[in-house]
Amino acid sequence: MGYRVAVVGATGNVGREMLNILHEREFPLDELTAVASSRSQGRMIDFGDSGQELKVQSIEHFDFTGYDIALFAAGSGPTKTYAPKAAAAGCMVIDNSSLYRMEPDVPLVVPEVNPDAIMKAKRNIIANPNCSTAQMVVALKPLHDAAKIKRVVVSTYQSVSGAGKEAMDELFTQTRAIFVGDPKENQVFTKQIAFNVIPHIDVFLEDGSTKEERKMVQETHKILSPDIELTATCVRVPVFVGHSEAINIEFENELTPQAARDILRKSPGIMVVDKQEDGGYVTPVECVGDYATFISRIRKDPTVPHGLNLWCVSDNLRKGAALNAVQIAELVGRKQLKKG
Repeated sequence: MGYRVAVVGATGNVGREMLNILHEREFPLDELTAVASSRSQGRMIDFGDSGQELKVQSIEHFDFTGYDIALFAAGSGPTKTYAPKAAAAGCMVIDNSSLYRMEPDVPLVVPEVNPDAIMKAKRNIIANPNCSTAQMVVALKPLHDAAKIKRVVVSTYQSVSGAGKEAMDELFTQTRAIFVGDPKENQVFTKQIAFNVIPHIDVFLEDGSTKEERKMVQETHKILSPDIELTATCVRVPVFVGHSEAINIEFENELTPQAARDILRKSPGIMVVDKQEDGGYVTPVECVGDYATFISRIRKDPTVPHGLNLWCVSDNLRKGAALNAVQIAELVGRKQLKKG
């Protein structure tokens, strides 16, 4: 039994990654359609490395009737217009934008953490979390189950791909400009990103935090537990792909570093690489193209009775966006929400 699937925003970074992952994971397809804005209508794009090409259809004239699943990677604007139309046509929308994440009647899902939440998709819409939240809660969930997390302090080191293709281009052009002596221009970022870090992602809020930081707090509460106190500092770094996070966790109960390693090694979606030696950890360069969330540098925090520190790295275009969406689609298929 196969499914009719539409990938909306198929020509963007995340949309293309969705197509790659659908192919890699051999998602059961009867039909696959690439959808994008009218500017891309008629373009041919690859369906992974299958050798098959898909002709892009315009979202403005696309009819979702008869489709089972729509993977949206088009941003909040187009999603606000077209996701309700797809849902009304009986299509299960899995949305990567921030538009529906905090809607009380729209489940926010990370399959390794809260898979049963998909059953609450009363509006035919399921939200994908923020990329930085997704990898973090994959790491936190098994530890929370074991020792109950009280508080989390996280600092993120987020790659430019999280801000889109234009951001990746800006890092490249600024880096080149520095080497050849050309003027450096900031168009996407507020400050130079090449050879620099910027402690500012999304807009500033009234309390001095940024919207990205607020998202991590609110989404963790919705996905994992509203009882976890969490504070975040989100930083953009000159890395093309791969988000990193330094996570400090305070527990209600004792959990040793070795016990945490053992738990994480057995947990879905996680790869522990934690050797206390030169190079015995994972960096963003090494995680690119991989499905796993990598955990390293697990160690005791001696400043609290029950505390651990760890380093968390993941390919943000995969686990943080495209892979998580496809995993949700796989859950939808297994639960037979669309086909009996």
